Amino acid sequence: MRASARRLLAEDAELPSVEELETLTLQLRGHIMLAIPEVEAAAGRLPKDDIPRACAFACVGEARMRLDLEPGRTLPAGVAHAQRLARSINALCDHYENLGSSWHGIPDRVAVPGPGLGPRGQTARRRPR
Repeated sequence: MRASARRLLAEDAELPSVEELETLTLQLRGHIMLAIPEVEAAAGRLPKDDIPRACAFACVGEARMRLDLEPGRTLPAGVAHAQRLARSINALCDHYENLGSSWHGIPDRVAVPGPGLGPRGQTARRRPR
């Protein structure tokens, strides 16, 4: 998960092609969709007045809001959108780990598939514009 985020957030990150960006955006969205229930479950075990619990739930809300946003039509706007998704996945991972959990069977490093392929190698469907 973090490796996908680093692909866009590293200081020396190269600008992805339009196809790579679409694939990476879909991958980041998938990571967020997997992480949200895990973070909610980990935070839900804490007392209701616990500050780390409140922070984790705030992060989940922010990540959900970002999932609802559409990327812009230009490459720079799409990159900015994907970078926001990447920051959300990093924050969700941080909260999950800070809550004392570990990713059961979910690898930290997931290879970025080639152009036009989804996270597991299947053909990615384009979202209507």
